[in-house]
Amino acid sequence: MILFALIAFVGGPVFAQIAPEPGPNPNLNKTAILQGLDKVTARISTFEAPVGVTVRFGTLEIVVRVCRKRPPEEPPETSVFLEIDEMRRGENPKRLFSGWMFASSPALSALEHPVYDVWAVDCRNSSNSSGDKSR
Repeated sequence: MILFALIAFVGGPVFAQIAPEPGPNPNLNKTAILQGLDKVTARISTFEAPVGVTVRFGTLEIVVRVCRKRPPEEPPETSVFLEIDEMRRGENPKRLFSGWMFASSPALSALEHPVYDVWAVDCRNSSNSSGDKSR
């Protein structure tokens, strides 16, 4: 009986793990399309953020960890896992946001900042050669 309990205790987490899907996941993308609002200038900027690469928007440094887009045959949804830090001169970085943002519900999980708003728009498999786009 003790042996069975020991095996269940030690082996439990191994059996609970979910194996990753074999091969590339078609729902994962390499680049997130984000929009940012500078509340001081009232300017909205659209920019690309490759997964794992730090991009800047004002005093914010944004890193996309995951970008997922549902296939066309399903209801549309884009979800992006972001880490957003504020970088000010002479100060240590401050983590402002870490979590999922959803294109269909930007207010559900939003960055709270007095100067900037950032939200997810779309995901792509490659970056656009035209670079930054601003409106």
